[in-house]
Amino acid sequence: MPRTAEDIETLLYRLGRPFERTGQTFVVSSGADRPPIALHVADPVLLARVAIGPLPADEKRQLALLRQMLVYNATDLVHAAYGIDGEQMVLAAGLALENIDENEIDAALSDIDLALVRHTARLSELARGV
Repeated sequence: MPRTAEDIETLLYRLGRPFERTGQTFVVSSGADRPPIALHVADPVLLARVAIGPLPADEKRQLALLRQMLVYNATDLVHAAYGIDGEQMVLAAGLALENIDENEIDAALSDIDLALVRHTARLSELARGV
């Protein structure tokens, strides 16, 4: 049976993750001084997404930044991946709603949390050309 937004809300409560809900979207805290994680129920998937920051205008900086994002995708991330949406760097994941459980949501959120702690400082440096 596919899960609903109400099921996701229950799972987030069980995980003890602070969040705010508006309709099918949950804004989940990822900790102090870190951007929030947006979860959106879009049957048949639960989408997770966090904005990392703007892409630099300079193409040389972009190249270094994109290379590092691909390295992180290949070496450090299991459930999420870095990408680009317009002129923004994002970290995103998609989970099938049909049989999603507490462990799957926890694993995806933990993957994103770890990436925010371990990667964002370096990505920010690369975007600034440092």
